[in-house]
Amino acid sequence: MITFILSIAGLIAGFFFYGKFVDRFFGASDKNETPAIRINNGVDYVPMPTWKVFTIEFLNIAGLGPIFGAILGAMYGPMAYLWIVLGCIFMGAVHDYFSGMLSVRNNGASIPEIVGKYLGTGFQNFMRLFSLLLLIFVGVAFVSGPAELLTTLTNGGLKFWLYAIFAYYLIATLLPINKIIGRIYPLFGVALLIMAVSIAGAMIYFGFSGDLAMKELTTDSFKNWHHNPAENILFPMMFIVISCGALSGFHSTQAPMMARCIKKESHGRRVFYGAMVAEGIVAIIWATAAMNFFEGPEGLNTTMQVEGHNPAWVVNEISRSWLGAIGAVFAIVGVIACPITTGDTAFRSARLTIADVLKLDQSSVKKRLWVSLPLFAIGFVLSQLEFATIWKYLGLSNQVVAVVVLWAAAMYLAKVEKPHWMLSLPATFMTTVCITYLLVAPVKNGGLFIDTSVGYWIGVLLGIASLVLFLFRVRKNQKGKTMSQDETSMTKFDTKEYV
Repeated sequence: MITFILSIAGLIAGFFFYGKFVDRFFGASDKNETPAIRINNGVDYVPMPTWKVFTIEFLNIAGLGPIFGAILGAMYGPMAYLWIVLGCIFMGAVHDYFSGMLSVRNNGASIPEIVGKYLGTGFQNFMRLFSLLLLIFVGVAFVSGPAELLTTLTNGGLKFWLYAIFAYYLIATLLPINKIIGRIYPLFGVALLIMAVSIAGAMIYFGFSGDLAMKELTTDSFKNWHHNPAENILFPMMFIVISCGALSGFHSTQAPMMARCIKKESHGRRVFYGAMVAEGIVAIIWATAAMNFFEGPEGLNTTMQVEGHNPAWVVNEISRSWLGAIGAVFAIVGVIACPITTGDTAFRSARLTIADVLKLDQSSVKKRLWVSLPLFAIGFVLSQLEFATIWKYLGLSNQVVAVVVLWAAAMYLAKVEKPHWMLSLPATFMTTVCITYLLVAPVKNGGLFIDTSVGYWIGVLLGIASLVLFLFRVRKNQKGKTMSQDETSMTKFDTKEYV
């Protein structure tokens, strides 16, 4: 109980203190007119109330992520608390804030264009392709999951529900952002928060009544509790499994949508940093619930690994047991409605990304349709794969995107001559995590499965090398800037001499 309460308190404190520090450090100012006000085309650039922008941003980045990811992460034990709390405050929320605010400062540009501006065309082209693939995989994952659950609940056909969800996606992607997303999604965002708060309230009640013995984070729990630790290595695999709630590159693809809708730069902390903290709270709640409902991480592992249940079953079981009939409704919202709303915004972001790359006008439905149809055709083909296969592609690719965005934001700070460590250090850490994952994770999960005694050293050395390379580029840029200034001064001097 103490660990749970302190974790929630820590996340809230992080928003008020570190979030405010980040906001001031960035230099958000209401003197700068936002793209929503300056451009306002009635389609993608639409000024909306801050509470709506916050709830849409929260729903866009949440969906299944902080629920399913937290449940899977809880299988590693109480160490998940540290990653969610510290990762969210010092990495994830900072990543989301800079993703959104740099988009605001660049006319609502998509994240590949921002990366290109600060890291060069090579990284820009990489991000254009990689983020587009990530968005399609997210959209497909959030089609397949709900479609399978709806098929089970209604005894209907899987293809019918796939067609139905894709049809809705197409409509939501084509319509102006304030027609469906701006009107309905805030309600789903509130429902997702109410669901999490209700689960938290039930845990606290059962904890104080003595009906629930909650697992605490102690020195004895600093170990890997996973049922199969040889193939599910605490570091780095837990840092990949728990992305939403701690750090997720997918969020950077969503932030530009809301960057085109906020009215003032001062709203950025509440929308971008705040939505991530809210997601971290949801992740803490579900990690705690999953860990304790089954009487500890051992019981959770037995349920998932031995009995073969999945996170959707866990959500449904916990919600029905603790909240009764109301819980059943929340479970449907949590594992069906919310993923669908994340999936369609993923496809919308993919449309905007392509439009930005090709400089395509998106003012008419016909022009938006020409970009959207190929995306949905690819998505439908991929939806024929098993959900577990699709989900496997998301984890590592998600964190690779986060790494690139962190380095881009660090380079932005270096270029405006501000200390870059609040971003370059997290970027170094996550570079190490991703490289180490590629080296030591099992082959079936996308890794080489080499011995950790070797993989850890290589991962750490390459992570440090990435920081050294970054510092070299920063110094080179600063030297080039100084030389440019010197050349400008000399030109002025020469001109003065010969006039």
